[in-house]
Amino acid sequence: MTNKRILAAMLVGIAWVNVYSQGEVSKVWVADNGDGTYKNPIIHADYSDPDVVRVGEDFWMTASSFNAAPGLPILHSKDLVNWTIVNHVFREQYPPEVFSKPQHGGGVWAPSIRFHNGEYYIYYGDPDFGIYMTKTRDPRGEWSKPLLVREAKGWIDPSPLWDTDGNAYLVHAFAGSRSGIKSVLVVNKMSPDGTRVLDDGVMVFDGHEKHPTVEGPKFHKIGEYYYISTPAGGVPTGWQLVLRSKNIYGPYEEKIVLAQGKTAINGPHQGALVDTPSGEWWFIHFQDRGAYGRIVHLQPAVWKNGFPVIGSDPDGDGTGEPVLRHKKPNVGRTYPIATPQDSDEFNGPTIGPQWQWHANPDPTWGFPFPTRGVLRMNSVRVPDGYKSLWDVPNLLLQKFPAETFAATAKIEFEPRFEGERLALVVMGLDYSLIGVENRSGKLFVSQATAKDADKGTTETRTDAVEIVRREFFLRVTVGKDAMCRFFYSLDGTRFNEVGQPVKAREGKWIGAKVGFVFTRPGVFNDSGTADIDWFRFER
Repeated sequence: MTNKRILAAMLVGIAWVNVYSQGEVSKVWVADNGDGTYKNPIIHADYSDPDVVRVGEDFWMTASSFNAAPGLPILHSKDLVNWTIVNHVFREQYPPEVFSKPQHGGGVWAPSIRFHNGEYYIYYGDPDFGIYMTKTRDPRGEWSKPLLVREAKGWIDPSPLWDTDGNAYLVHAFAGSRSGIKSVLVVNKMSPDGTRVLDDGVMVFDGHEKHPTVEGPKFHKIGEYYYISTPAGGVPTGWQLVLRSKNIYGPYEEKIVLAQGKTAINGPHQGALVDTPSGEWWFIHFQDRGAYGRIVHLQPAVWKNGFPVIGSDPDGDGTGEPVLRHKKPNVGRTYPIATPQDSDEFNGPTIGPQWQWHANPDPTWGFPFPTRGVLRMNSVRVPDGYKSLWDVPNLLLQKFPAETFAATAKIEFEPRFEGERLALVVMGLDYSLIGVENRSGKLFVSQATAKDADKGTTETRTDAVEIVRREFFLRVTVGKDAMCRFFYSLDGTRFNEVGQPVKAREGKWIGAKVGFVFTRPGVFNDSGTADIDWFRFER
């Protein structure tokens, strides 16, 4: 790593120092009903492939973060219902030179979080590089630099297990797009410290016949049995499978323990089987909701005949179906209502942990500016050969936090060069935005949309309207069908719609995201600025 890159990484680390606070309760989605029950989803946001570990009275969650930075989110809960974002494992993704540009769909796939000998471990697969491991003694603190424990193409979804005899193992799946095989699970032996994979593995399950696209395994040893909890059937339509054996290499018995059944919850699978201090068992999984991403549900679980039955089981066949409302987990007391952070007032020395860049960030892209109580964004030159925002790294985005919402920002814009554009964008395979652009010293607002941006299409723009103030408000509303409408205002009261409604679309393995981008067409020795005073979600 060059001295310049080391300095940049240090500055980014300072900007993202972990003083994350719980923040306000969301105004757009709360799972805790306040009466001892909860509703699903417990998190109406795109936390794909969630995994959870309990240590004492604390529950810690992580999830896939793909190409976004900071990556590998850490969420905390005391009751499995109320969650907040408390950390990210890394501020820039490895290898840095690759992830300095957007790598849509690459990066962190299906991590697994475990606790062993006083340390928290996360293993994750990068389909292009192999299996990584990172660890810490404090999930809210600094995590170790991700260590490549096995270089491999297409090895994904790893989960470790430290056995009672001192041996360590890893189960994982394969990405057919990189490895040429899929729908099988393999167990490898690891060094006892978990830093090296020692062999090429033993196949323990083939799902081709009855359980295609088996993936995302999670390893457990409960009593005398080894359990592998693993989804199958594909993301939108699949089911949750549990395998068990008294021998780590099998043969494994199999049972479908959760499926859609007669509910509207499609593809309920891939997640965490976890217990509470009171002895209850629960399962956290995702549901694919298209543009809304893979949102997180919580299901009760009971053990029958050596297998968990997840959700409700109206016909008593041992295969559960999801619940939409249920009594909260028994954790011995009632905890305050909490939600993952969404709105941000930008008053402190850090921006909220809900924000992620679309690639490893350069520290010049944006700074918290607490003396002014704003996020100061600087314009960034678009890449050579620019066609659309699909190629742009300096997108500062966060997940959709609910099914319906309005997101509004107050902004002061000081452009210095021709063509600088500050935009509020809804980003996916298609994207649409409301942008304010500098043209000959005047500001013009318009909508821009790119259909199939991932395929290299360019933007189409509506006719621009001049605005006469440098302080203004931008807003996007999202309806139940993910239909987005864009507005601007000069006084924060009267909003004018710009352009046409556009349906949000998911990104590469992720839901649509909303946030900001500030670009310029050329190279200059300075930058215009956009001071974002606040960004608020409301119904």
